[in-house]
Amino acid sequence: MIKSIKMAAVCAVLALSMAGTAAAQELKFFTIGTGGTAFTYYPMGGVIANAISKPPGSRECDAGGSCGVDGLIASAVSSRGSVDNVNAIISGLRNSGFAQSDVAYWAYTGTGTMEGKEPAKDLRTIAALFEEHIHLVALADSGINSVADLKGKRVSLDEPGSGTRVDALLILEANGLSEADLTPEALKGNAASEALRNGKIDAFFVVTGYPTGALVELSAAAKIKLVPIDGAGADSLTSKYGFFAASEIPDNAYEGVAGAKTVAVGAQWFTNAKEDEELIYNITKALWNEQSRKLLDVGHAKGKTVTTDTALNGIGVPLHPGAERFYKEAGLLK
Repeated sequence: MIKSIKMAAVCAVLALSMAGTAAAQELKFFTIGTGGTAFTYYPMGGVIANAISKPPGSRECDAGGSCGVDGLIASAVSSRGSVDNVNAIISGLRNSGFAQSDVAYWAYTGTGTMEGKEPAKDLRTIAALFEEHIHLVALADSGINSVADLKGKRVSLDEPGSGTRVDALLILEANGLSEADLTPEALKGNAASEALRNGKIDAFFVVTGYPTGALVELSAAAKIKLVPIDGAGADSLTSKYGFFAASEIPDNAYEGVAGAKTVAVGAQWFTNAKEDEELIYNITKALWNEQSRKLLDVGHAKGKTVTTDTALNGIGVPLHPGAERFYKEAGLLK
């Protein structure tokens, strides 16, 4: 009897061990490169990671509303932004990431700001997500009322590797300025906000969906303005580069701050062509299911604008075959 009990116990331990091993083998980890924690990419990445994740043992749809991909654990990873994410996807450092539509297209084709670099031919699109507006932020009493007024000023263009820096340099060029015409800084997120408050810089650029946390906090602590990016410079930019569109940040997007005309680009989600087709198909399907819709609607102010109606807008990089299969099945693509 004792031997039988011992044998049963051993068998039970072995069974649990084998079950644990099987469960571990079922796990698939999937990273999403985002941006600085103070801006829109990072929290939106967290919402999407939650929506597509479904670890082994979870219910069909858990209490949080997630109906993700079986065995998938997705995570949002903070990064320097668009350029950094594209490079990380191509190198295999990350499974996927967000990037501005212009940055991704130039990387894929080896043109524009990526002229002379080897084209990122393995870059593939999962979905277009939301519109991003170029914010040019200054203190309300700075006397900076246009891009031209940046000449001779201390201006943060964001870090190398960010899409913001790419676009800031193009905006300067379209307005007859260059980096040499100002004192450039490479500050990101809260560091740029703090530098503006403390008088260490006169203005900073950021490309993000409004409202974004860092600017909400800044507008509550200091009197700021959104400097317009319009006129002949904006017209030149939108006519030369098809990914830019004239747009506007409305009044009180940041409490007490007047709106401004500006230009916008699309935030899109990319992956590598080598990622498994079935996995990307299931991820795309999970992104657009009803439970994910609920998470997007409440997870972030920009989440409500992430819809299947705009999922294919402005795509300049080919779809991943898995994503393409989903959109065809859903009747969104012929």
